[in-house]
Amino acid sequence: MIQTPDSDTVTEQVRVRAAARYLPDESDPDLASFLFMYRITIANEGTREVKLLSRHWVIRDAFNERSDVRGPGVVGEYPVLAPGERYEYKSTCKLRTHWGTMEGSYQFEETETGRLLTVEIGRFFLVPPAKVQLG
Repeated sequence: MIQTPDSDTVTEQVRVRAAARYLPDESDPDLASFLFMYRITIANEGTREVKLLSRHWVIRDAFNERSDVRGPGVVGEYPVLAPGERYEYKSTCKLRTHWGTMEGSYQFEETETGRLLTVEIGRFFLVPPAKVQLG
């Protein structure tokens, strides 16, 4: 299997695409501060309406130090997706190393039945372009 820096995962008929970009103007390698922006696109490929309730991120830096981030919704929202609808948001992640990874899951609810769904967020990489000079 070829590993790419982005991810595209389908769980419970919900597709999650993730991609990240290094923000050099907001990073300071001399102070071990590396900021990344990531974009998430969620698409409901099923036949029932779903509502995003919460998130769980697993973030690892280049030293394999793990941090878990849990919380309600995403960027202050609780998107509801009818069949065929998509939702996109952007956020940031700060690392103390020049690269790392993110992965995790979202908790969704089928609005009609109340059934809870755990939707995986596949691993994606937080890495500067090869041409960026670090430290």
